[in-house]
Amino acid sequence: MLTLYFWITLCGYLVTLLLIPVVLLQKKRPVSTVAWLFLIVLAPYFGALFYLVFGVNRVQRRVMRKTVSDRQISRLLPELTHYQLLPGEGLTAKQQNIVRLINHLSSTRPTIDNRIELLNDTNQTLGLIEQAILAAEHSLHLEYYIWQMDRTGTRVRDLLIQKAGEGVTVRFLYDGIGSMFLSRKFLRPMIDAGIQVAAFLPGRSFRERWSINLRSHRKIVIVDGQIGFTGGMNIGDEYLGRDPQLGYWRDTHVKLQGPVVLQLQQVFAEDWFYAVGEELTQPELYPDPRISGDNVAQIVSSGPIDEFNSFHALFFAAIAKAEQNITMATSYFVPTEPLMSALTTAAFRGVKVRLLLSGHGNYWWMLYAGRGYYDELLDAGVEIFEYQKGLLHSKTLTIDGNWSLVGTANFDVRSLLLNFEVGVAVYDQEMARQLETAFEKDIVSARVIDRESWNKRGLGRRLSENLMKIFSPVL
Repeated sequence: MLTLYFWITLCGYLVTLLLIPVVLLQKKRPVSTVAWLFLIVLAPYFGALFYLVFGVNRVQRRVMRKTVSDRQISRLLPELTHYQLLPGEGLTAKQQNIVRLINHLSSTRPTIDNRIELLNDTNQTLGLIEQAILAAEHSLHLEYYIWQMDRTGTRVRDLLIQKAGEGVTVRFLYDGIGSMFLSRKFLRPMIDAGIQVAAFLPGRSFRERWSINLRSHRKIVIVDGQIGFTGGMNIGDEYLGRDPQLGYWRDTHVKLQGPVVLQLQQVFAEDWFYAVGEELTQPELYPDPRISGDNVAQIVSSGPIDEFNSFHALFFAAIAKAEQNITMATSYFVPTEPLMSALTTAAFRGVKVRLLLSGHGNYWWMLYAGRGYYDELLDAGVEIFEYQKGLLHSKTLTIDGNWSLVGTANFDVRSLLLNFEVGVAVYDQEMARQLETAFEKDIVSARVIDRESWNKRGLGRRLSENLMKIFSPVL
């Protein structure tokens, strides 16, 4: 007589056999494919469910619909032509290589006459954002991964309601999972005030529930098409250091003025169209820049609907081109094999590679997975620092003192291959100098990871780190 256990076991084997060819046919990295197969075979039911939720890219079907909007929006940006650098103009050969890569990946060119302000204090950042919101005259566009319903989130929400009451058009886009706890009660006053509110892949429909792994990790504020903000900081009390468990919150943001803001506006418009279906093609959303500055910059965007993983390719190319130094700060460090090879090879070439990583992660498994790579990095001569003052949430990179990247993307699999991310690449020595100065200040509050002390950690730590490292392709 066949028992219930027999049928459960048989079903498990059938599910595994059916999923194996599905996994093999996906366009994933070999190491990721092996990790998924290992998980599915080891735990058929759990592994299958985990793969269906987190392992399948289900947003590709909207690519053609989004592409149509991209082309229409691009037609509204002819004014950028005389702000764009011509090939070979004003940049080094190495910088030109990066320019061509970003242009291919994100369809943007470097623009001149920008004014970019580096913001290393979250309270200062929020203050400038609120100041810009209050000064808005006709449009406000906000896109956030996390927006909390606490004192900070409520205060900024009320500012948006105030501006909507003054006749400013306000569009608010939040990630459906990152901000899943935003209640109708919290959002209702915004909607009643005329604010256009939308969730990015909210997971409400049956199809979207299987896409919860693909998130918009972007943080964007655009005021009148003239002022933009982006970087690592979300909206909430914890990001101002008001959470006693997390403590001090170290983050990096940038305030943008100049033609590069229109490129950021285009990213928001694409996301809005993707989420809502409304084409933001009004000419007043793409005005001539009022502010002139000295920074050369271009916006970089990346997402699972793109043909190439823009940030992954950009990180690899920038690191491979480095000749003198690489300085990176990231809250989550779970590199792919190509990026790990790029870092260690750069160090072997004599490039000074320094990494500032979080020493107190809010996701312990990510912290342990990242530490699983320390041995190889130390062997190559990479300098590693773990931030101790609080929680490090910055995402910055400088190369050879003349190229910088500030944005929303961490140096981990999720940001590089799955999330919708955005950043700004800056081509000048001053921004690189400011970031390196901030790095030097931060490592004063960091623990130096050296070979001698690292070898003294216990067996349990080593096992945990290497176990998490094995599953890093699917974290």
